[in-house]
Amino acid sequence: MIKYALICQEDHSFDGWFSSIKDYDYQAQKGLIECPFCGTQKVEKAVMAPNISTGRKKDAMAAQQAQSLRMMNAAADKIRKEIAENCDYVGEKFPDEARAIHYGEKPERAIYGEATPKQASSLNEEGVTIAPLPDILAPKPKSKQN
Repeated sequence: MIKYALICQEDHSFDGWFSSIKDYDYQAQKGLIECPFCGTQKVEKAVMAPNISTGRKKDAMAAQQAQSLRMMNAAADKIRKEIAENCDYVGEKFPDEARAIHYGEKPERAIYGEATPKQASSLNEEGVTIAPLPDILAPKPKSKQN
């Protein structure tokens, strides 16, 4: 794909993407390129500055990625804290505990733990509402902390 800065006879600037230089030439010759602002087909390539990769761009991108990672980690920390404060870890007893809560045999409460895919499927078939908890969001249970 090739990107061109385009300009129409009314001085509206916009970008156009083409599969090749020949594709642009063909579409321009046939009048298939149209200004999205005014609809004119009198469009031509505008003067473009080359896209040069600089160290500053790389540094800015790295800083932005680091900031995004910090924000994601902070959000994950907040979720882990919320789960640790408001849910009970039941470990491998999760399927039995979830069933007991579902059928009213135990008081309703928020729980998390482990279940095999087969156990999770069985719970779903019984109508027990469960959702997978990604490892990155699961707090370390007190019984597993070293």
